[in-house]
Amino acid sequence: MAKIFCVANQKGGVGKTTTTVNLAAGLAKVGQRVLMIDLDPQGNATMGSGVDKRKLAMSVYDVLLESASIAEARLQSDKLKEGGCSYDILGANRELAGAEVDLVNVDRREKRLRQAIATVAGEYDFVLIDCPPSLSMLTLNGLCCAHGVIVPMQCEYFALEGLTDLVNTIKQVKANLNDDLQIIGLLRVMFDPRITLQNQVSEQLKSHFGDKVFDTVIPRNVRLAEAPSYGLPGVVFDPSSKGAQAFIAFAQEMVTRIEAM
Repeated sequence: MAKIFCVANQKGGVGKTTTTVNLAAGLAKVGQRVLMIDLDPQGNATMGSGVDKRKLAMSVYDVLLESASIAEARLQSDKLKEGGCSYDILGANRELAGAEVDLVNVDRREKRLRQAIATVAGEYDFVLIDCPPSLSMLTLNGLCCAHGVIVPMQCEYFALEGLTDLVNTIKQVKANLNDDLQIIGLLRVMFDPRITLQNQVSEQLKSHFGDKVFDTVIPRNVRLAEAPSYGLPGVVFDPSSKGAQAFIAFAQEMVTRIEAM
C-alpha cells in the first residue's frame, strides 16, 4: 500500500516543487512506483515533469469534483521514460484555482482527494503531493490524505518563523481531520555551506528537531535551477550534477526511513 506524503511549506519560494519532482524521479530511479499529484494551480510540478499543463484533457480538478478518477486522469511523460525515471502524474493547471469556490458547498470537501487516492493506492509505493504555499482547501485536501509531511526549507531566519506556523497547522489537522498526519522530516534545500548564517540555522534545526531533520542536504545548484525550463526534473536533466546526486541520496534515505517506521 502506498505511503502518501505532502511536500508543504506555507512560505513561498522554498523549493517545494523542485523537491517534489526530483524526489519523485529519484524514487523512480531506485525502483519505487510513484504517483506525483500537483495540487498547485500554477501547475509547475506538471510542467517540470514533462507534461504541458495547457493540453491536459483531465486534471486533479476533475478528480476533486469527482467527474474523473485518478486512473482516468493520470498521465506518463515520454521525456521521463527516456530518462529512465518514469512516474505517474496527476497534473494541474489554472482551472484548479476555481476548485476553492466549487468545493465550498459540497460534502466531504476536505476528503475528496483521500477517497480518490484510496482507489489506486495499491498500485504505488509512494504518492507525493505538491501543495500550494498557503493553507487553502487544496492544501487541506493534501494534508487530510497524507501519512506525513516533508518540509523543504532554506536555512534562513524567516524560514524558522514559517516553520512554526506550519507545525501549528499540522497539529490542528492531526487533531481534527487526520490522526495519521505527522512531520516526516525537514529537508534543507538550496544550502550553501560557505554562508555562516545557513550553518547556524542548520545547527538550530538539528538541535531542536533532532532526527526529524533529514541527513541529506540539497545544495544550491545551477543545474537543478535550469532543469524546469527543459520540462524535466534535475535528476533526469543532468544525473551527474551535485543537485541530482543529492536528490537520489534523499530518495534512498526516504525509502530507508519508511521501512523503519
